[in-house]
Amino acid sequence: MSSIVLLSGPVGAGKSTVAKELIALSRGPVACIEGDMFWSFIAKNGGGSSNRNFKMIMSSMVAAAMPLALYGNEVIVDFSIPPWFLETAIKMIKNRDITLHYVVLRPPEKVCAARAATRHEGKITDYKRYHDLYTSFNQVQRYIIPDDTSDPQAIAKKVREGLDEGIFTIDTNNHE
Repeated sequence: MSSIVLLSGPVGAGKSTVAKELIALSRGPVACIEGDMFWSFIAKNGGGSSNRNFKMIMSSMVAAAMPLALYGNEVIVDFSIPPWFLETAIKMIKNRDITLHYVVLRPPEKVCAARAATRHEGKITDYKRYHDLYTSFNQVQRYIIPDDTSDPQAIAKKVREGLDEGIFTIDTNNHE
């Protein structure tokens, strides 16, 4: 069955690094959508709110993932997708032959802030504006991998095992 893996977590959680390792561990065809690239698709902002644009970008990612999944790929969507967006993703995927997984990487906030401050691209020196996004993941404990001490390969292995065991699966067909 086709699947979409929403590999999420706060800024600086290590999603992109773990996504690369997860691709290496995947057995079948894999497509990876690096969500940050979708921001560049907005050529001229029409004055919409940043929350509206954020939701539009995430909706576009899920929409782009669907045909890739339907053609038999496991699609990894690498982006900070907060729990409040899950309802939209579920509605988009509902009644399609696609399994939806939600995996949240969530090291301590200090670790995320330190990683964000040392990025080569998109360096974030003031992490305070991301605090609310960080804490929004509190409500999805069952999907969280809190590990910040293992290397990305070991974390990707935990993710792969959880995907295979159905730990991160969201039942989209029976969701109201």
